[in-house]
Amino acid sequence: MATLERGFKSWCERASLAVRAELGLELHAPLPARRFADHLDVVLITPLDIEELPAATLNQLTVVDPTGWSALSVIVADRVTVIYNPNNSPGRQSSDVMHELAHVVLEHEPSQLILSIKGDIAMRSFNAKQEDEANWLGWTLLLPKVALEQCASQKKHVSQIATDYCVSEQLVAFRRRMTGLDLQARRRRRATT
Repeated sequence: MATLERGFKSWCERASLAVRAELGLELHAPLPARRFADHLDVVLITPLDIEELPAATLNQLTVVDPTGWSALSVIVADRVTVIYNPNNSPGRQSSDVMHELAHVVLEHEPSQLILSIKGDIAMRSFNAKQEDEANWLGWTLLLPKVALEQCASQKKHVSQIATDYCVSEQLVAFRRRMTGLDLQARRRRRATT
């Protein structure tokens, strides 16, 4: 994530705490993606909720290649709508949705859809900086450092943290590593032995 500007990670931690305070949550409390979406007035749906979606497209997204996509944001009637993959685990869905909500908070420019002349091939533009920012903010909204510190003080196992915060165990491990909590714990263990 070399694209993140200096101070961005700290800003994400502060933003995560500010959102919790705004919603009346304790600073270390879980922040459900659905609750944050409601707060931002963002609609959450799955492809199953789109009545006009052609049957072949629905089949492609949910049966043929159910793991080939995560989530996307579109604007429908001047309102942001996040379409997420219902086949992903609940923890992955939280991360996917929070990533899209982070794009909203950060006011990122949407990707551009590029169609071939015949319209049979589609590609989208990709902005690495925006994607890295949305990842980092989304992950921090789900698991801020203060929450991980609270869990560490309670000696919660990775699997319990993942369950409590509706995230994947991989995200818990990543955030503990990135916040320095694992390194601090190793140093404390060494100091006591």
